[in-house]
Amino acid sequence: MAIQLNEGGGDDLAEAHDINVTPFIDVILVLLIIFMVAAPLATVDVPVELPASNAAPQAKPDQPVFLTLKNDLTLSLGNDPVARTVLQRSLDQATGGDRQKRIFMRADKGVAYGDLMSLMNDLRAAGYLKIALVGLDDASAPEAAPPAASAAPATP
Repeated sequence: MAIQLNEGGGDDLAEAHDINVTPFIDVILVLLIIFMVAAPLATVDVPVELPASNAAPQAKPDQPVFLTLKNDLTLSLGNDPVARTVLQRSLDQATGGDRQKRIFMRADKGVAYGDLMSLMNDLRAAGYLKIALVGLDDASAPEAAPPAASAAPATP
């Protein structure tokens, strides 16, 4: 509780009826620091092998536009190689200028995620927002290596 000095010269100290928020701010700052330290620890990266999709594939359009990103980061539109600098012009020719047409994008397994996102950003900048990622379905997926044995000892 705070007090004020009386200017009248008397010996009585008048009580101030204000709330002292300094301890409250101290507690909030300590809690903020605790949550800032604890938040990164709460996000755990768990290694997971995701299964292949077994959903029924949707019907493809009559003339789909396939854009392929190869392992050496070269692009192919359909079967024709295309330079990244003329990608928008080539897509406009392939789609007839229809920016609402879906682009089916394929990428080699060895392509880094950042390179794939860079290509998707190039497509977005060109005005093509409907992008479908093409993958193998469950029946045609090659057999994956079995998961590594767990660290727990086997019971006899």
